[in-house]
Amino acid sequence: MERALRWRLLLPLLTLVAGPARAEGIAWRAWSDGLFADAQREKRLVLLDLEAVWCHWCHVMDETTYRDPRVIELLARGYIAVKVDQDARPDLSNRYEDYGWPATIIFSPAGEELAKLSGFIPPPRMASFLEAFLEDPRPGPSAVSRPPMRLADGPALSPERIEELKKTHVDHYDPELGSWGRVHKFLHGDSVEYCMELSGAGDDTALRMARQTLDANLELMDPVWGGVYQYSHGGTWDNPHFEKIMSFQAANLRIYALAYARFRDPRYLETARSIERYLLAFLRSPDGAFYTSQDADSKPGEHSAEYFELPDAERRKRGIPRVDRHVYARENGWVIEALALLGDVTGEREHIDVALRAAEWISKERSIPGGGFRHDREGAGGPYLGDTLAMGRAFLGLYVSTADRAWLARTEAAATFLVYTFEPPGREEAAAGFVTAKAPPAGVAGFQPEPQRDENIQLARFLNLLHHYTGKAEFRRAAEQAMRYLATPEIAVRRPTGGILLASLELGNDPSHVTVVGSKADPLARRLFDAARRYPSGYRRIEWWDRSEGALPNPDVEYPALPGAAAFACANQRCSRPVSDPARLTELIEKFRKVSSN
Repeated sequence: MERALRWRLLLPLLTLVAGPARAEGIAWRAWSDGLFADAQREKRLVLLDLEAVWCHWCHVMDETTYRDPRVIELLARGYIAVKVDQDARPDLSNRYEDYGWPATIIFSPAGEELAKLSGFIPPPRMASFLEAFLEDPRPGPSAVSRPPMRLADGPALSPERIEELKKTHVDHYDPELGSWGRVHKFLHGDSVEYCMELSGAGDDTALRMARQTLDANLELMDPVWGGVYQYSHGGTWDNPHFEKIMSFQAANLRIYALAYARFRDPRYLETARSIERYLLAFLRSPDGAFYTSQDADSKPGEHSAEYFELPDAERRKRGIPRVDRHVYARENGWVIEALALLGDVTGEREHIDVALRAAEWISKERSIPGGGFRHDREGAGGPYLGDTLAMGRAFLGLYVSTADRAWLARTEAAATFLVYTFEPPGREEAAAGFVTAKAPPAGVAGFQPEPQRDENIQLARFLNLLHHYTGKAEFRRAAEQAMRYLATPEIAVRRPTGGILLASLELGNDPSHVTVVGSKADPLARRLFDAARRYPSGYRRIEWWDRSEGALPNPDVEYPALPGAAAFACANQRCSRPVSDPARLTELIEKFRKVSSN
């Protein structure tokens, strides 16, 4: 049979999302330093089953494909079978994220990629696939290496590129049902946030896209327990996949809190609160930190649509879907940042207290020397960029919420660790981007860590904003290094484009800047600070200057001595007149932003 034809016959079904049951009869191994040395000594190929704990189709693979006698026999004959939870290994997850979960990767004994396949593979197809590579262990079409990218000359997107990305942003949008894309329906946080920023400047098209998507996504909220399902399949909002993953919980919590601040729609506030209620009830550990996810299936491998239609008591009678009780720094950073923002926009201290407790636990249990964080208790394979990035963003959020400079110091330590730990290897001059892990996964030929798009979007935004808080040029330079990777054409044009447009917008402009001047014991100063924290933007610099604490971390503006507390809106080293009425502060910020931008 022609090799190309054989590959067409072996293509798997499109991935959905899934999680692990333990297949019997296969001697599964962990990904380890000695894996490929053993494979070469034993003259075996390596099969990597990259799965997710919460994933339905991963369960189905375990219950069907990996229980099939022929599949078991072929794996025993010529393979070392490796099973990895992708949430536990961000380096592998980021490398193979385009293949979805489960992802199946075949390696030669030396670690060369031979095949990369996405989604559920039925037993007959898997058996044919395994046998084919035992007979002919040469790389297939899916393993063809990418041509090298021509990096952008600098961090700035050209005006022509910005217009191209804006067009893609609009064209990729579904004007009938909302959201970006017409197969999977979910809230893409960066795209909605970008639209909200544009809507604040009077862009009616962006306003419509943001509101339509926010409203439509309410269909994915669990009406009984709260929390948000991962996505809906089939181009509609009424076919949800029921896993509850921390990345989606945290992103939705943060975006709906921000949307409430901007639009004052009570539905958005209730949505944010319902996500928090779910997190506290199902995903918070006794120590106050947060677990990783909850399974889609009440019984592994069985669809759960009927289950999630039941009321609370009936669900509990049938059993609660499994919770992945790993406590990862990255996932906690995401939710801490979101909870701090919810506390800002509501003025309710309890949300911040929850965030503070989680932040202190992670700082104690997951920190490593130099300001960084390991992923889990053991730290296998790390450190990873995502953990320290998420915690750095969380610390900056807590500084905004509390005005406690200890949190800003922790933010700077995390940022410094990021800048000096995740430089691309061997590319000190004119580097672009930051890599996802410090070291390559053990034993894989040519398997160097690479930058990941979403991480570099968040890193560019974080480091640029921290530059404005601290005045330190090293953070701005690092933000531009991340942005240069994002400006590379092959990276920039990938859909959705909202995140890169948002990062470009922020790096090209100063944040909304408010400084409250007054004693922290002054009730009026506290009310002004609370009003500043409610300002509806994710790109903001909110500071409280109590003169008894010394100069501000970035004293780029001089403030007059006044007899009482006052707030100032600032931009481009200029400030508004002082205001002492908290109710007028948001209006003042908006007016001053418009004047300063002209």
